[in-house]
Amino acid sequence: MADQHTKKREEMDDKYKWDLEKIYANETNWEDDFKKLQQMIGQIAALQGTMAESPEALLRVMQTSDDMGRIAEKLYVYARMRRDENNANHVYQALFDRAERLGVEASSASAYIVPEILTIPETELKKYMQQNKDLAIYQHALEEILRQKEHILSAPEERLLAMAADISMASSNIFTMLNNADIKFPVIKDEKGNEVELTKGRYGSFMESSNRQVRDDAYKALYGSYQKLINTLGASLGSSVKKDIFYARARKYPSAIAASLDGDNVAVEVYDRLIEAVHNNLEPMYRYMKIRKEQLGVDDLHMYDIYTPLVKDYKVNIPYDEAQQTMLKALQPLGEEYLENVRAGLNEGWIDVYENEGKTSGAYSWGTYDTQPYILMNYDNKLDDLFTLAHEMGHSMHSFYSNRNQPYVYAQYSIFVAEVASTVNESLLIDYLLEHSKDKQEKMYLINHYLEQFRGTVYRQTMFAEFEKIIHDRAEQGEAVTPELMSTVYRDLNKLYYGPEVVLDEEINIEWARIPHFYSAFYVYKYATGFSAATAIKEAIRQEGRPAIDRYVEFLKSGGADYPIALLQKAGVDLTTPEPVESALRYFARLVDEFESML
Repeated sequence: MADQHTKKREEMDDKYKWDLEKIYANETNWEDDFKKLQQMIGQIAALQGTMAESPEALLRVMQTSDDMGRIAEKLYVYARMRRDENNANHVYQALFDRAERLGVEASSASAYIVPEILTIPETELKKYMQQNKDLAIYQHALEEILRQKEHILSAPEERLLAMAADISMASSNIFTMLNNADIKFPVIKDEKGNEVELTKGRYGSFMESSNRQVRDDAYKALYGSYQKLINTLGASLGSSVKKDIFYARARKYPSAIAASLDGDNVAVEVYDRLIEAVHNNLEPMYRYMKIRKEQLGVDDLHMYDIYTPLVKDYKVNIPYDEAQQTMLKALQPLGEEYLENVRAGLNEGWIDVYENEGKTSGAYSWGTYDTQPYILMNYDNKLDDLFTLAHEMGHSMHSFYSNRNQPYVYAQYSIFVAEVASTVNESLLIDYLLEHSKDKQEKMYLINHYLEQFRGTVYRQTMFAEFEKIIHDRAEQGEAVTPELMSTVYRDLNKLYYGPEVVLDEEINIEWARIPHFYSAFYVYKYATGFSAATAIKEAIRQEGRPAIDRYVEFLKSGGADYPIALLQKAGVDLTTPEPVESALRYFARLVDEFESML
């Protein structure tokens, strides 16, 4: 924006603001729903113990729970988004606090539902569904509860595990405190020779610096600080691994990884196949590292050299109106119906575009089942902002199609598939920009941007996933998970994933000590599978046209009506085979070729 000062909310042009009046026309309506939900909490609490009485009794509880969820969601989302417009607004701070508290009350009052369903014999449940056709809608939801029945313990055992939840968070909480509060980093010299205290925030900028000495100093300073705490950090991550194994065994799973993946009904083979596919396609990564070494003109490529851009920041100014038009052109391969809905989103108050005083930073897509999607942005005319717009619109379109085609119980899609729609949009955008780029420097900048994104999301997250699997396997076989073991495993993986062109400095051995994701084990593989699935879908759309578009839109409409693997199969992506990941890796290889040919 042209103005030097950040505008106040009331100074912003309404056409760049989202339209939250579509959720509640005024706060009186919000208060009416608040009272309504308070009454419903009493109603659902009174129904406890009735679910096994008859099909109608079961249906009544399920429907009441859905009705409560819809109102609680609207109250919460409206209050939170109003607060996000200006976090200093006390009226909406209070509204949000009230919505949050009432939401917790609603959850507590309905917490009996799953345990009570599990007391109904399976044959009886099936009879209920035959006797009352209105229960058919809940078939998948009930089957999902029954599917995990063997891992649900007796009421006293479940209570004990619930009581241990606080203790189970200890290793993660200790790491968070060490990593965010207690660790101290030294002072280093920046590009201008000024002495600057290293912070985690500044570390990323220093790693992208064109001054190699700055990169080297920042790298050694950061890892030197972690090295001083290595025994404590080793004990905290080792304890987290033991916690994962304890819960898996308590719930009668064969391994910690099987327990974690079961939530999405994903077989361990899918995880293994991702690792295998990446192992079989490491050559393009090695070539990319070789190009990096040559472009930087260094005799040895160190780990602190792999983040600095190969094409110096290509400055481009993209006003918001231009960004909208560029995105619409890039998304043309998705067909006219999809585009019509995107245009509606751009013109009907979905997006809160610019920064204003007190506004929440960053970007997100949100909304409720009963409203349109909403997008919060802080648009600043940068290339990244154009990508953010396409990314968040992907999420919003997924919600738009899902909410209009699924009942409330299946409208929410799982994290496993959540990044697919946003990444399809980003992939189409990068393709469009590359095809229409007349400037060699710009084209190289775009390819470098995408190669880095791919390396960080597919190769690096798969390496993380493999590290998690190995240290849990070793612990399950009775080995002590020590800092030495973790460092050896981590070094070997870096050697494998980055190849012969990269010098493995000693510091990289302990990178595991600073990765927060490792305290939520077996999660990061979803980034790699989601990115791969999106790339495979985008490639199919470009090659096949209409049949691939129809499959993709069908996937968007399906929300959470089936398990993630089955939903992606609807879109033509079968993650039970290595093909989607290999297809994405082939695309990476093609871009490496193209980048190399331009040098």
